[in-house]
Amino acid sequence: MNTPDTDTKLRGPAVWALVLTGVASFMAALDNLVVTTALPAIRADLGGKLEDLEWTVNAYTLTFAVLLMFGAALGDRFGRRRLFIVGLAIFTGASAAAALSSGIDALIAARAVQGVGAAIMMPLTLTLLTAAVPAARRGMALGIYGAVTGLAVASGPLIGGSLTEHISWQWIFWLNVPIGLALIPLARLRLAESTAPDARLDIPGTLLISGGLFGIVYALVNANSEGWTSATVLTGLIVGAALVGGFIHHGFNNANPMLPMRLFRDRGFLGINLASLLMFLGMFGSIFLLSQFLQGVAGYSPTEAGLRMLPWTGMPMIVAPLAGILSDRIGGRPVVAAGLAFQALGLGWFAAILSADVSYAAQLPPLILSGIGMALYFAPAANVLMSTVAPADQGKASGTNNALREVGGALGVAVLASVFSAQGGYESPQAFTDGTVPALWIGAGAVALAAGLALLVPRKAKADRAPADRSVTVPEKVPAAG
Repeated sequence: MNTPDTDTKLRGPAVWALVLTGVASFMAALDNLVVTTALPAIRADLGGKLEDLEWTVNAYTLTFAVLLMFGAALGDRFGRRRLFIVGLAIFTGASAAAALSSGIDALIAARAVQGVGAAIMMPLTLTLLTAAVPAARRGMALGIYGAVTGLAVASGPLIGGSLTEHISWQWIFWLNVPIGLALIPLARLRLAESTAPDARLDIPGTLLISGGLFGIVYALVNANSEGWTSATVLTGLIVGAALVGGFIHHGFNNANPMLPMRLFRDRGFLGINLASLLMFLGMFGSIFLLSQFLQGVAGYSPTEAGLRMLPWTGMPMIVAPLAGILSDRIGGRPVVAAGLAFQALGLGWFAAILSADVSYAAQLPPLILSGIGMALYFAPAANVLMSTVAPADQGKASGTNNALREVGGALGVAVLASVFSAQGGYESPQAFTDGTVPALWIGAGAVALAAGLALLVPRKAKADRAPADRSVTVPEKVPAAG
């Protein structure tokens, strides 16, 4: 009989874990950018200024980011499967509330609650999947998981645009409801319960990082409307930075912090996390602007805009499986670094050719290059992350990486939209182009820096020589597949 460490096939429980965590992560990741192509329709229906449109994206990404590590800690303390189901239920209910919103403020509030549900659910998907899959096939499984997550992020504009044009923008949220209702009982029946020993909740750490990130993002979003030297913006930046500094100090000195800063002493963990933050900063901010450019400047409908982004958004379906296999053979570091480099080149190419009358044929090469880069990054990134920590730290590592990705996304939308507002605006196609070009150059620079940081990841996986995971699995029979 094969042992879990030498088994090279995905058995029933592992397949169920991959399917359930993959679908859940797809929903959570999809809602990062599903609203982007719906923004003009939401603006026409509910009203709102640029800052309000930013908050329909950032209300989700911000609560998602700041509560991710707390969500992972809740799962370690009270049961990962149990909290995964709780997060699913919150996310599903908030999706219905977003669809029923009658004003922009109600929509932003519902999006914030969606982020709470996703923050509880998302970090546990990676922990549940890692525990269920044999070590010999973990690279393949995590590659599939990463590709699904990347595809969800990238296909958000297409799905959002199609639903907005052919039904209504509300359906970008209604879509989650039946999927969530189906996943909840399946998760209860098909996933094994587990906890981590001596898990404790870090309430002070959660309050510090939540307040700090909110202050910084709030200041960035409102900088152009209120002025960089206004009391509100300066207060948000100063207090936010101070609270983040307090969180870092807390992580070094507290006995059981939500984010042990000792993990960042490993250059591989530091490199892949900083690379992830910068990748999402450049990618999120760019998609936020380019999806609106295709409608407001190029004149495409929401569906047409989403379809024309397919060479970028659909490329993970083709390249990601190959990237996962390649990373198993040569290691994840070169694949991740190459993907980030391609993504940076794609965004830079876009910035170089963008004009109010640019043809789609001219946009096609950077779209394809960006798609290849995205796929090469997403497929092995999760496995690279898990290889930098001991199994006992994988829950916190997952929460940390997901949190930094979402922080990057929120900062990307805020920073690139701020540059856009300073250099251009919605007044005319030329004004929109004038604002988008410098923002894209900043996005390309951030991702290029991420490519360099990815090279900090060592070739040798530390987790391979780490002690076994001390997580406690609750004795419970999980029905076999089929």
